[in-house]
Order: sequence, then C-alpha cells, then structure tokens
Amino acid sequence: MNSRTLFAQTMSHKKSDTVPIDIGATTLTSMSKNCEAALCDFLGFKHQPKQDNNRTDERILQWAGTDFRAVGNIVELPSKHSRKISETEYVDCWGIQQKLVDHQWQIVNSPLRNATREDIKSYPWPKPVIDEKLMAKWLQQARKLKEENKYVVIAEHPYYGILELGMWLCGYDSFLMNLALNTDLVKTFFEIITNLQLKVAEQYYSELGPYIDLTTSGDDFGTQRAPMMSPKMFEELISPFFTERIARTKELGQCYYWHHSCGSVYDLLDSLIKCGVDILNPVQLSADNMEPEKLKATFGDKIVFWGGVDVQQFLPNAKPQQVKEHVDYLIKTLGKDGGYVIAGAHNMQDDIPPENIAALVEAARGNSNRTW
Repeated sequence: MNSRTLFAQTMSHKKSDTVPIDIGATTLTSMSKNCEAALCDFLGFKHQPKQDNNRTDERILQWAGTDFRAVGNIVELPSKHSRKISETEYVDCWGIQQKLVDHQWQIVNSPLRNATREDIKSYPWPKPVIDEKLMAKWLQQARKLKEENKYVVIAEHPYYGILELGMWLCGYDSFLMNLALNTDLVKTFFEIITNLQLKVAEQYYSELGPYIDLTTSGDDFGTQRAPMMSPKMFEELISPFFTERIARTKELGQCYYWHHSCGSVYDLLDSLIKCGVDILNPVQLSADNMEPEKLKATFGDKIVFWGGVDVQQFLPNAKPQQVKEHVDYLIKTLGKDGGYVIAGAHNMQDDIPPENIAALVEAARGNSNRTW
C-alpha cells in the first residue's frame, strides 16, 4: 500500500494494518537543527543535508517513511513595517518586533497594545499579495510532487491565525481581556484579519489547489489546563470568521483542512468540527482532558487525529522500548478503525535522543505491507 492510498483510507476512517507517518513533513511536525544533526549522526548520514521542499533533511524523511511532502510557507507580505534591526532582531510585516533568544524568535513589542477600535481600523496593514516569483517556485514544486504521485501533498498555511495575531499585535493580556470586555474591538480586528486572509487565499490556493491534498492551519486555542476561552465565547467570536476562512480555502483548494492547536481543546472540538476542520494536530495528550481513549470514543468518527507522541516530557526522557510500547498503544487507540497519523505532538527539540526517534519510527512501521 502506498502513501496516497493509505492516507485516503485514513481520511475515510477505514481500518488498516498501519497508519501514515509524519516525521518532519511540516513546519509544525519538524525538529530543531541540533535534533536533526544528532539524528543524522545516529543514522550515519554524511556530507551536507539533502534539502527538497522541506526544511527537514530529505534523507530523514525517506528513512522514516514519511508519507507527506509540503510546499509553501507563512508569507511575509509587502508592508511599511518590515525592517531588519540586526542579525538577531527585526520587525515583521505586521509591525511586530521580534528578537532571537536561545535560538527562538520572541516578541519584544506589540504595536497595538492598548489600541482602540479606531486605532485598529486606521492601522497600516500589510498588502495581501504574495510575491509572484515565490508563488511560481511553490507552484513548480507542487506540480512536481503531483506528477510523481508518490506522496500526499501538503500546502503549508500562508498566514497566521486570527487569535494569535490578536495576542501578538495587541499583547496577550490586553487582547484576552478584550475578548471578555470589548467584543466590538475584537470583532473589528478579526474582520480585518479575515479579509486579509481571504485575499491571500485567493492567490495562494487558486494556484496550488489542483496539486495539493490538504492544507495546514495554525492558531492555538488551548492552554495546558483548558481552552483559552469557553465554547460559548469561541462560537461567538472565533467560529464565524474561522468558518468563512475554511469554507473559502476548501472551495479554492479542493483539499482537506488540518488545524494545529496546542493544549487542551477537547471542549472546543465540536465547534472546530462544525467550522470545517478535518484533521486535528498536534493532539497534545499531556494537556488536561486530552486522554486518547476519550478523544477517540467521542470524536473518532468525525475528525482525524495527527500527532500524539509527547515531545515535552515523554520523548526526551523515555527509554527506546517505552517509546515503542507507547507508539503501539497510540496506534491501537487513536488508530482504531482508521483516522490517525502518527507524529510528534509538535516539533522535536534538542533534548530528544535520536534513539527515541528511531524507536518511534521502528514501532510505527511495524510489520505492515507498506510500499516505502
């Protein structure tokens, strides 16, 4: 069974002897540079990394039997804000200032903190146009993957989510307070961002649509303990805009919709499914109320789960045999009667031993009749 056939069965919730594997296919199921280098050393890969469309070394994807390949990325739109301050600091197209701290970009200034509704309306927003040369490059990559007909083709989402942009631009504390106390401001913000997203989507998915099988999406709606908001607030403030974006994306791309939200989102899954989400990632089982048996029993026939292997505590600290046993458990639980893609529950970091990644892959491969 090849990757595309297996994925089709997975999305149809049909029982199979194995599940699809994603080690490094997307920007949200990837690994840090040090983690990747350690794995390459462990596997005996020499010389320079083999790069294709993905950031992860193509040799790793082939070794792991990763069933997916991705094109596209978050787009830096034309903007008066964009500028480089130094090698470790810059302002992006949204006006958000970021600084490199311990190999991670961190927000150091939110330009719309304490903004009024009128401030938001008059803010100089980016121009929703993707560079034509960049678009042509992604289109060529997508066509090639489609013609090869070997892997499931993913279009990475070209923009950030409405909630995360609200918190980044306005400040977490300020925007979360406004969700409760100033819904008119929040709705104005979401309307502006959604309109920008839809204009970018017209260009992006109109061109890539004929060649892709699914698109990603990212916006964290959960914390470690609970959703960031009640289901009622989600339905009122997020759902209308998210539903519109998903519907237009699917219309243009004719593809499945994969949404990434860290944290405890069990209480929001009904709403996410109604919005049009087909696949949930990263399935953060270490968060409260995210037990795999409960997720599968309640939502297993309505949504596909993608991820599940904890990268916070389990993979860094477990022994390889424990990893194998845990992967087998996840496949039997979340993968019962189909509907599961095995992957890390976010990007793998420096503290994950390569032996554990190898154990994950070995267990996921199992004794299936895969065509690798």
